[in-house]
This record gives sequence, structure tokens and C-alpha cells, in this order.
Amino acid sequence: MASTRVTRLREAMNARNIEAVLTTGEVNRRYLTGFTGSSGYVLVTLQKAWLLTDFRYLTQAAEQAPDFEIVDHGASVTGTIKSLLDQEQLKRLGFEEDNLVYAAYRTYESELSPVTMVPLSGLVEELRMFKDDAELAFMKEAADLADRTFVHMLDVLKPGVSEWDAALELETFMRKNGATGTSFDTIMASGERSALPHGRASERIMQTGELVTMDFGALMNGYCSDITRTVALGTPSAKLREIYDIVLEAQLHALEFLRPGMTGREADALARDVITRYGYGDQFGHSTGHGLGMEVHEAPRVSKASDTILKPGMVVTVEPGIYLPGIGGVRIEDDVVITETGMRRLTESTKDFISLG
Repeated sequence: MASTRVTRLREAMNARNIEAVLTTGEVNRRYLTGFTGSSGYVLVTLQKAWLLTDFRYLTQAAEQAPDFEIVDHGASVTGTIKSLLDQEQLKRLGFEEDNLVYAAYRTYESELSPVTMVPLSGLVEELRMFKDDAELAFMKEAADLADRTFVHMLDVLKPGVSEWDAALELETFMRKNGATGTSFDTIMASGERSALPHGRASERIMQTGELVTMDFGALMNGYCSDITRTVALGTPSAKLREIYDIVLEAQLHALEFLRPGMTGREADALARDVITRYGYGDQFGHSTGHGLGMEVHEAPRVSKASDTILKPGMVVTVEPGIYLPGIGGVRIEDDVVITETGMRRLTESTKDFISLG
């Protein structure tokens, strides 16, 4: 796994005329090496690959990153990096500008001199956009747990239950069934709070006749799932049922016509145009979706500002919504992998309108 990813990284380095790259971001470090420790640095040249860490992780690093030479960086990370660069007679070092704070950059610039620091953006992230079979298997496992959690919550949600208690039960179920954590802070929003696209759980008590939106995900094997479902407690108003049906139509339309070769902008329009046609375009203020993988938000974007071409192996969410302040809102979201001919759903929970109690 790691050797294949390093090979792809070196191809990207060649394309950018970079002879050495330092990876400092935790997610990118794990992606390249398989190492799950909390501290480490990856240094890759066109011929060699090192994983630098400290005494606490030397055994773990050797087990998890067999394709890398493990180096104990000791008291001075920059001194160790400088020694390796000098050993290979390298004068230019690419670094992840999106993962390095300015103070750290100044330290590297000073202590690695006369090596030239070359800022790079998206080098590893572009590789991560394309999921291999092993990654897709991990993501399907996380999606399956999200589906099971949704079914479990149908027995939990009812009038009189607080959003806090519901969110706690949701997260506890995932942890008891194999999740190492949540993909992000769980969204549990009922009644008028369902009009908050990112409505974190509150002390509000759920009541009959309103909608409940759950947006959550399981983190498993370092990969995320991300699902949203909206259900009713009893019989909601005609307006709430109307927007549910419109969001469902928009989401199903997007899934039906999503295909490789589209830009993120074109994919976004599949759902957005349906909602706009019904007169609710202004109430759908976020993107139709985003990339998903080791992070819950990563490239590519499925938005009206994205010209990225969707290609097989990319995993994205499809999550249109309508939000009416003071009334309520609806969002429906699935995780899908782009295939050669269209897409394949990873999350498979029903999206039929559900009325509980």
C-alpha cells in the first residue's frame, strides 16, 4: 500500500520538479505510511523514504510503515532533517504550506539553510482523491455502520426525548459497534432548529408534529462516513412535507445523473436546479456535496464554484437541503463513489418519508 502511494507521490514530485518533500500533516502522514502514531514527519526523495518519529513510537512505526526507513529524530527534528538532506546532497525541500504554521516555517527556513523551502499545496491531497479498493472497503464498513445506526435511532426518536440524549445514544451505538470515533460533531436538530444546517444537539425536547434532522458519521480504520436523514415525529405540517418531497426529488435526481466527466459545478446543479425550480433556491445555501475519505471534508468539492472533474475512484457526498427559519428544514445525504459509468452508493438507508409515532 505505502510503496504504491510513495510511487504516485514521486510521480507528482517529478511533475512539479521537486526532489524532496516533507509531510507534516497528520492525515497525510498516515495516508503515505500507514503509521497511526500522534507524532511523526515523512521525508520522501526521488530515491528514499523516511519516517521520523521519537522513542515512544519506534517499534510501532517499524511495524506499521515497513516500506519506510524509521529514524529517531531525537531532540532536534530540523537537525535530523538537515542531516538527511545533506547526506543526499539535496538543496530544495517542498513543504505542505497548508499544514505548516508560520512560526514552524520560520524555524525550518532558518535551521535548514541553505536548503530552499518550496511551498506546495494539495500534493498529497490530490492523491487522496482517488480511493483504492482497500480504502473503499474501509469506507463501505463505515457507511454500513452509519446505516445500522440510523435504523437503531428510529426506535430512539420520539416526543419527549431531548436532542442531547438522542445524540448521545447515536454516538454510543456507533462506538459500541466498532467506530473509533465520530467523523465530526453530530448534528441533531428538531423542530424549528432543523432549519439550522449545522444545528448541534441542544437541550431542546422533541415534540409531535415536527421534523428531526440527523447528520452524523462513523470513523473506522481512519476513514469517515457521513449521512443525513430527516424523519418526522407524528404528522408534520403540509409545508414541511412539501419541502421533504422536494429535497428527496432533488437528491434522487442528482444520484441518477451523477457521472464521471462532470465538473463539481455541473454535479451541484443536478440537485440545485430541482430545488430552484420549486422556488426554494434561496433556502439551499450550501454546496450539494464534498469529497470524503480520511477527513470528512476533502477534495473534490461538489459546488457551484468547483471546476474539478469528477473521476472514477472519487468519493463524494450528495446532500441537498431546504431550510426555512422558524419553521424547519430538511437535508438528505448519501456517500457515493464515482464509477466508470455513474456512481455507487455506500450509504443505503431508506429515504422514504418516515413518520415515527
